[in-house]
Amino acid sequence: MIKKYKMHRRTIWGLFTAILAFTFVTLMGQQSLSSNELSDAAKIRKVENLYEGYKTDFPSVLDLSARQAMDLMDDQKAVFIDTRKPQEQRISMLPGAITEKEFLDNSKSYEDHVKIAYCTISYRSGILVENLQAKGIPVYNLRGGILAWLHEGGKVYDQMGETYRVHVYGQKWNLVPEQYEAIW
Repeated sequence: MIKKYKMHRRTIWGLFTAILAFTFVTLMGQQSLSSNELSDAAKIRKVENLYEGYKTDFPSVLDLSARQAMDLMDDQKAVFIDTRKPQEQRISMLPGAITEKEFLDNSKSYEDHVKIAYCTISYRSGILVENLQAKGIPVYNLRGGILAWLHEGGKVYDQMGETYRVHVYGQKWNLVPEQYEAIW
């Protein structure tokens, strides 16, 4: 009788664990698909809303839209400063972008350029820009970061050339346009 009870208890716990695991996987799958189910128009609205919320942490920072940054790039007047981590930069960067370290080590050589910092959604770059502006170094923040850039039709590059892969830092920022693959 005791053996039968123990066996019955194990079966119930096994079923309970299986149901719990199935439920977890199903819910996580739905959550990860939720960003992909948004239209590109809904994604850019979400990017804009997130950035506006983040900007309250650095309200005095001057920023530029992706379109303004593209126009400056087309006129060869801009230098982009990528404030993301190296593993993010290895996936892709804006055209001609330099790392934060490269800029800080050689800031004088960029005095004649409009300096535009960016990251995934421009929170990390906003903090950098705030610090640099406080030191009298004129730098703009790219409003909405690489996500806004992509939604405006901008291209990104890796070591091989143009790419459709973008490191977005985390699942929350998986708001890339439909044709792009988000990595985090």
